[in-house]
Amino acid sequence: MRSLFGILLLLLACFVAQAEERADPNDPQLGQPLTQRYRLGCVVKAAAGPCKGVVVNMPVPMDWPEQRVKVISEEKSKYVGNVKYAVLEGGVKQLQLDVPNLPAGAEASVILIVEVTRHPLEPPKETAGLSLPARPSRDVAAYLTESPYIESKNAKIAATAKEIVAGKESAWEKVETIYDWVRDHVEYEERDKQKLAIQGALEAMRRGKGDCEDMTSLFIALCRANKIPARTVWVPGHCYPEFYLVDGEGKGHWFPCQAAGDRAFGGIPETRFVLQKGDNFKDPNKPRERVRYMEVSVKGVGAQKPSIEVIREPVVEEK
Repeated sequence: MRSLFGILLLLLACFVAQAEERADPNDPQLGQPLTQRYRLGCVVKAAAGPCKGVVVNMPVPMDWPEQRVKVISEEKSKYVGNVKYAVLEGGVKQLQLDVPNLPAGAEASVILIVEVTRHPLEPPKETAGLSLPARPSRDVAAYLTESPYIESKNAKIAATAKEIVAGKESAWEKVETIYDWVRDHVEYEERDKQKLAIQGALEAMRRGKGDCEDMTSLFIALCRANKIPARTVWVPGHCYPEFYLVDGEGKGHWFPCQAAGDRAFGGIPETRFVLQKGDNFKDPNKPRERVRYMEVSVKGVGAQKPSIEVIREPVVEEK
């Protein structure tokens, strides 16, 4: 029995060793996961009068390399018609619901219970072999162009971007120099989002002040001006950037960093769920307009637009 147990331990050790050998040292390393359940959804109200043809679009979390999402339950109330999901170009999943008729004073709701397992990310074990993508795919190339409030083609941003990386040899060193430059030249400034709109990359560089969105936008703009793909990652109440490099075999890797807050480059100790990734979306409700973030939207026909309450909260387990 003891010899059999010893053999099993040896086989397990071999399996673990082989798994470690197969792990790509250029990949961000997954930290200890946090699994948590959330209550997500919305409540639509017709307070001023009846509404018809109400349509709601709401972003919900989806799977990413550092995140797995499982829908535990879906509850819809009276008056709710179809409920469906769609993944838009870029990196956002939308819950779409329609309410054909909503009487005056009535409300309709869809409530999800989702279980999210989210890993923090640690920097890769090796960075020397990482380089800029020579022929990025169409999906990656989308993060080399301008986005709303990310003015990467602006002459001042382009010139500053080249100055920052001058003399730097490796791709990793170039990105890290951009990262440190933004944190050294832009002072964090809390923004009242109810009163002040985002200022964006160019204004953040001019003023030398900005919040997490502004600092993230500037980092991304400077990266893109240097042909380094970069994008925004949105979590509840916060955002941070990711940049993209390829290894010696041409495999691409996305690496996060914390533009505002404690220094974290190439990895990030974040466990809030990823709500969406990207910053240049085509809003189905505004086909001629590009947006940097997919907000919750509601529309309908009636004397007054229906109101909406967004629900996004952790599930508190009863003891």
